[in-house]
Amino acid sequence: MTAGIAFEETMQGCFALGETDPVSGAEAGRRTGTRLAMHAEVFIDDLSRFVADPDHPGELTGRIDFAPLGVDLAAPSGVFKLFSPAQADGAGRRMVYELGFTAGGSAYYLAGEKRVRNDPGPDLWRDTTTLYTRLHRGEDAGGEVIGAGILELGVPQLMALLSTLHTTGDGDVRTLATFGGFFFGELWDLYAPLAGGGRS
Repeated sequence: MTAGIAFEETMQGCFALGETDPVSGAEAGRRTGTRLAMHAEVFIDDLSRFVADPDHPGELTGRIDFAPLGVDLAAPSGVFKLFSPAQADGAGRRMVYELGFTAGGSAYYLAGEKRVRNDPGPDLWRDTTTLYTRLHRGEDAGGEVIGAGILELGVPQLMALLSTLHTTGDGDVRTLATFGGFFFGELWDLYAPLAGGGRS
């Protein structure tokens, strides 16, 4: 067996149908009191392969709470990428969370990304806890965008995430140390240059 890790993560925030831009969707959702929650389960079954792959992919399943469509909606499959290269201008990294689900007999696809980049100012916490999200009609991110918003990982949710982090397969404490070293090493490479640091 291979050594892997798994953890659970809940992100939630203001969200609105009829919007295509996450920032505008969050503002509209805030005005109407409409929120969306993503309860995600991340599985990385082979940590060595995960670290070696430049997209750093894992598996994602979960459940969605969004009152206009339903509560506790099963999302049996999805996409997870941690610190994959940014697609737009090549700067920074992306954390990708995507989940497909069905509501009222129709297929939907929730696609979000955390934009991790070293902008001026103390933005590390915001970058790693803010998920810019769009809701697509259909089974993938190529479908029509019918809603948008911003989901966030608060301190209580972060503490809950850490409590669920565990090894799978042949994993042991060294597996957790490898994952921690990868995660914080990537952050160091992204943010330390502003302070004149970085891995050599």
